[in-house]
Amino acid sequence: MFENPDAAARCALLKKARTIAVVGLSPNPSRPSHGVAHAMQGYGFRVIPVHPAIKEVLGEKAYARLADIPEPIDLVDVFRSAEHIDGVVDECLALGLKAIWIQEGIVNEPAAARAQAGGMTVIMDRCIYRDYRDQCAA
Repeated sequence: MFENPDAAARCALLKKARTIAVVGLSPNPSRPSHGVAHAMQGYGFRVIPVHPAIKEVLGEKAYARLADIPEPIDLVDVFRSAEHIDGVVDECLALGLKAIWIQEGIVNEPAAARAQAGGMTVIMDRCIYRDYRDQCAA
């Protein structure tokens, strides 16, 4: 059964990360992905939108796929439903990415297990913004 890293490990990951690729980042300000990504920008993180149907969000150029991003990615934050997590994990593993954060309310244990087996740090069913704000930002 999947278990998230403890709070200290999650904070260590977030304090090390500077560039977060946000898969499923919506241009709609009322969507959780938009609010969370905007808040993380406010904490100084570089947010790179990954969404095939848009050109730009929050002042950043959007990319259709993780593989299209021309710079290093420290962390992948996912706002896609559980059935899409397998594909995101496949892409992360193919690119050799080291960490994935699957947002609160999204659970895909087999995909999380595959990511871990591939050497990735996996956080699942937690809000990156709430964790950072409440446990790491001090």
